[in-house]
Amino acid sequence: MNQPLAYVHPGAKIARNVVIEPFATIHGNVKIGSGTWIGSNVTIMEGARIGKNCRIFPGAVISAIPQDLKYDDEDTTVEIGDNVTIRECVTINRGTNDRLKTVIGDNCLIMAYCHIAHDCIVGNNCIFSNNSTLAGHVTVGDNVVLAGMVAVHQFASVGNHAFVTGGSLVRKDVPPYVKAAREPLSYVGINSVGLRRRGFDTEKIREIQNIYRILYQKNYNNTQAVTIIEAEMEATSERDEILEFIKGSQRGIMKGYFKSN
Repeated sequence: MNQPLAYVHPGAKIARNVVIEPFATIHGNVKIGSGTWIGSNVTIMEGARIGKNCRIFPGAVISAIPQDLKYDDEDTTVEIGDNVTIRECVTINRGTNDRLKTVIGDNCLIMAYCHIAHDCIVGNNCIFSNNSTLAGHVTVGDNVVLAGMVAVHQFASVGNHAFVTGGSLVRKDVPPYVKAAREPLSYVGINSVGLRRRGFDTEKIREIQNIYRILYQKNYNNTQAVTIIEAEMEATSERDEILEFIKGSQRGIMKGYFKSN
């Protein structure tokens, strides 16, 4: 249902039961899946691919060109999955030649005033609280929670099931399953509350804790810790995921928490 005061470009491909409220603007080369609601004063620009049953609240701008001086009008997209809620004044920019797309997975909640820059890849079931910002080329795994006003450095990665506390500056990669806090950002434990909510049992949580004790609490460097974890810890999908993340980190992983004198 399109309100007469909304503008929808004739080249946009809109499913029949999409609701578009007054004063929304939908540009050409846009696709919107069934059941999605577009609030008043939303702007959806060229290259947007929006899934089913999404809700986009007033003031959001989806698929504007990147805030990157290297961008040269290449053909890129923003791809948003199903059941995603995007609250007021969120901005999500198109990709560049690096990845050619910016991606938001399924079942995500992006709260008001968040910014997701060009070439970011965000997994499924993520929650970004108000004013959280991803710089360009950031990778975020599944089931990640960013509390309010988190800022993530360009090219950084945040692993699956991680929790980053409010006001944090993420300069290094955040491994899977952990809680990150303090300044500079540090390991402060595993995300046990989030893991229990997602069905991880006590034995599995203890396994993950033991891995991170070796990595962060035994005074080993990362190379030594990885060698010990591989030698002493049973091979499981979680162990291998953590090791793969550490070995593949381009910016280096965040440090453990050290008390100041």
